[in-house]
Amino acid sequence: MQTSVPETLQLEKESDATRKLYGIDKPGTKSFGEQCLVARRLVNAVFASCRYSTGVAVVASGIRILKLKANHSKLATQIDQPIAGLLKDLKQRGLLKDTLVVFGTEFGRSPGAEGTGRDHHPQGFCAWLAGGGIKGGLVHGATDELGFHAIENRHYVTDVHATVLRQLGLDSHRLEVPGRKRLDIDHGEPIKELLA
Repeated sequence: MQTSVPETLQLEKESDATRKLYGIDKPGTKSFGEQCLVARRLVNAVFASCRYSTGVAVVASGIRILKLKANHSKLATQIDQPIAGLLKDLKQRGLLKDTLVVFGTEFGRSPGAEGTGRDHHPQGFCAWLAGGGIKGGLVHGATDELGFHAIENRHYVTDVHATVLRQLGLDSHRLEVPGRKRLDIDHGEPIKELLA
């Protein structure tokens, strides 16, 4: 993998159509579009050289959202086209079925403003998964009308982790640090309704 990274970062080798698909041709979507395109190029490199035991590729990319009130719409616009481009590109290349795309944050956020942002909020959380053996077009769970409390198909965040680990062929019980026992709730349960 290390030897393929320099070439992976040469985005100028992509066609104009691909660069447009990811929004790299526009200042507002260029940065995140480049991250998504690098992620797809890394997936290509992974599948060209090796696979995990399940055949599912893992690549991380991210954007940090600050000053929510002033920047939320701007940042949502920055990521919409690139992430749609990534999914479309992976699918048309036949890579989506073997690549798990996880879109979420490290914690939930409160539905009300706290100054220029929102506070940490464990009662309602949103994430989505695509490809890698996940059913498409499925909505699982809901919050109340304010987005304050999960009210339908409630799960703890470790269930999302367990679902991702299962799709990667990993068992969280075998990933424990020797001498440190985790509580069973820390392992979570895969969300079976999401699995294809």
